[in-house]
Amino acid sequence: MKRKLSTLLICCFSLAISALYAEVQLPRIFSDNMVLQRDKPIKVWGWADKNETVEVRFIDQVKKVKADKNGNWQLQLAPVAYGGPYSMEIKGKLNSITFKNILVGEVWLCSGQSNMEWTVSNVNNATTEIANANYPEIRSFNVIKDLSIKPKTDLEGTWQLCSPETVANFSAVAYFFARKLNKELNIPIGIINSSWGGTDIETWTSPDSFNKLPEAFSERYKNIQITDFDKFVKENGENKEAYLKALQNDPGITEEWFAPSYNSDSWKKMQIPQLWENILPEADGIIWFKYTLNLPSNVEGKAATLQLGAIDDNDITWINGVKVGETEGYSVNRIYKLPANILKAGSNVITVKVTDNTGGGGLYGEQEDLWMEVDGKKYSLAGEWSYQTAVINKDFNYIDLSPNMYPSLLYNAMINPIVNFEIKGTIWYQGENNASQAYNYRTLFPNMINNWRTKWGYEFPFYWVQLANFMAKDITPVESEWAELREAQTMTLSLPKTGEAVITDIGEANDIHPRNKQDVGLRLALNALNKDYGRTDIIYSGPTFKSMDIDGNKAIIHFDNIGKGLYTTNKYGYVEGFAIAGADDKFEWAKAYIEGDKVIVYSNNILTPVSVRYSWSNNPDVNLFNMNGLPAAPFRTDTLKGITQKK
Repeated sequence: MKRKLSTLLICCFSLAISALYAEVQLPRIFSDNMVLQRDKPIKVWGWADKNETVEVRFIDQVKKVKADKNGNWQLQLAPVAYGGPYSMEIKGKLNSITFKNILVGEVWLCSGQSNMEWTVSNVNNATTEIANANYPEIRSFNVIKDLSIKPKTDLEGTWQLCSPETVANFSAVAYFFARKLNKELNIPIGIINSSWGGTDIETWTSPDSFNKLPEAFSERYKNIQITDFDKFVKENGENKEAYLKALQNDPGITEEWFAPSYNSDSWKKMQIPQLWENILPEADGIIWFKYTLNLPSNVEGKAATLQLGAIDDNDITWINGVKVGETEGYSVNRIYKLPANILKAGSNVITVKVTDNTGGGGLYGEQEDLWMEVDGKKYSLAGEWSYQTAVINKDFNYIDLSPNMYPSLLYNAMINPIVNFEIKGTIWYQGENNASQAYNYRTLFPNMINNWRTKWGYEFPFYWVQLANFMAKDITPVESEWAELREAQTMTLSLPKTGEAVITDIGEANDIHPRNKQDVGLRLALNALNKDYGRTDIIYSGPTFKSMDIDGNKAIIHFDNIGKGLYTTNKYGYVEGFAIAGADDKFEWAKAYIEGDKVIVYSNNILTPVSVRYSWSNNPDVNLFNMNGLPAAPFRTDTLKGITQKK
């Protein structure tokens, strides 16, 4: 996933609280319009002069506490039932602070990567959703993005009432989750949105928890050893200046690497399409690519069309030394019209200068997206290209400061400051960034959940979104990193008070950010309503695998969570998405149909089936649901080693 950082304020040191304060202060999670968690002790804390007496008044409670020698203070108010609006007054010796329009209700922490960050302004029917978003009892606190090498004690953000004027910038998943709860419970709902697109789970885990994991989990960070973060940032900034200056003096331009006379025989080889990080890990900057296309004599001098697919980020393209186009934008399909008299019989050299600012880089589209069409015939450009680095960050010892460069950076800055703030539970949408290490996610995900629960001091509910369907459909069954990540997510249901929203039916093949966030929030809310709010009449899950029987050449699949029964959206009754294998473990697509509360799976080519897989692909076919409209969860009956498990 592409990681774009538009505005980033990086804290280079942990927030140090002075021993002396002229005025009493509170962290920013306390403000007007906030929602406090009902029926739990309310912790209030902040800073003042050492030994200063601080008084807090809330409803009919008055509590006092004396700040310690470092100016830190904390007190605890008795639990309060839902209601409001209320005010809270905090008095010190020199000042007082009053927070107004406070509600007491249910507070949910909403975290993850870009699909949690995704705003209401970008969902399906956004105009209508925004116009109808008049829910003053829903309040959102959007945590401002920040990084820190050490745990911080405060963060940036404000509480906002939900209205047509504010909701556009709310997390869409969090908003639709909160809306369902508010409608069903008629209780104020607070959502704390602490999310950052393109982030790994490691950066959301606290340092003490991550450091307890086996050494293999920290191997990817071994080349980055930061003992003095201030010094690191200063030196990295100096290296960045040298790197950026070099980008303005690309040797490929000055030496005319695009010219027909330029000798590129010494260039290295790379299969295209793919992100160059597969060959050059963590490389950003400028890399040049060349491909030689042999054309017949009858196309010489004719106009043509060149398509290079998506390039990350920007490109300039030449053919036989003639510039034919340039584009900025990592998700843009490159299509260039070639005028007459550029192509020639025999060898034609395509040269592409690619500039990548951050994250993945290179020609990364699908194989079928790379071609040249001339005289009505398409010539594939997928295959082995030559490449040469011109200017890359590694040559300057410059590292792009990002949440993923080191573990715990986001936990320290965006989670730790609020661990004293009582919450009902957490909803989580993340995993795309960890798909390539799905096997490790079996450990990383439950570890993080337990980590957060330990920090808050109680076992709160934790619900997550399973990865949506994404990318091209598979022609034949193949192994899938995304399927393995979904499996790791499902395995985490072994933890108590957890739940999963399956959304393999609402993703988009060409967009990692499905616009249908309404159903995502709804399915998360169904988990909470059933498990936390006593609504046992609400079905919160689609069919889940229970067991398999073999009868001749048929596999009989039994399910839990079928509700009032199974159904398929296929008008002929065919169930799609199943694969089946015999003793040789070679999977092929299977035929399947519903029989009562079971699904019968078979293939005419397999007389004795051994294993069955369902929705085991990046973008599975999904048409199996329960009568409540919730999709069957992906599963497999085999225990074969996956492609993300190290040998």
